[in-house]
Amino acid sequence: MEEILAILKELDWSPLYISLKTGVVATIFSFFLGIFAARKVLKAGPKFKAVADGILTLPMVLPPTVAGFFLLLLFSRRRPLGIFLFETFDIKIVQTWTGCIIAATVIAFPLMYRNARAAFEQIDVNLIYAARTLGMSEIQIFWKVAVPSAGPGIMSGTILTFARAMGEYGATSMLAGNIPGKTGTISQRIAMVIQDGNYLTAGVWVVIVMLIAFGIIFLMNLLSGRNMKQVKRW
Repeated sequence: MEEILAILKELDWSPLYISLKTGVVATIFSFFLGIFAARKVLKAGPKFKAVADGILTLPMVLPPTVAGFFLLLLFSRRRPLGIFLFETFDIKIVQTWTGCIIAATVIAFPLMYRNARAAFEQIDVNLIYAARTLGMSEIQIFWKVAVPSAGPGIMSGTILTFARAMGEYGATSMLAGNIPGKTGTISQRIAMVIQDGNYLTAGVWVVIVMLIAFGIIFLMNLLSGRNMKQVKRW
């Protein structure tokens, strides 16, 4: 116990801070992009829907290192897009916190998209028709009727997206690297201390991650339970 307390006192908390702020920013991007993509795909034709759904879901089934490899090819300063961003806007993606955000967003986005799409598919279409008869515009219907009706599914997708973004390792390592105090996340720190043979410190970090994960799951169940209070169960 004394060793654990000593480790906690000497622990560098920057990986936790980097992971949390990366998760928050990536979740914000994934939230709006996921809802927008879900709405567009639902209104598309069957063929386009099948192709778009496959492309948007692909990062969820690919190994994160594969997604990171493609991101590295895309944003490297030796590639057209990377050169354009750096020379035009002085934006560097590789080995920066921006790279952490992009990698986490790409990997976590499918969770937001799939949950939002599933939630939208379960909306009672009569609510949409009623809103149209009241003279509401399509944008008003979407944000004031569709999104609130799909609230539980969107909320679950948001929480899961944050958890996935915060714990991302493979794509982040490929694109952003592991620079202490800059791009080093909790997952990367755990891998590093294990490689150094410091299992006690790794265990402390693992417990911290498990507590955060439990808190996220508890929050998701709590919020879902509030929304389901009026639903009768058999």
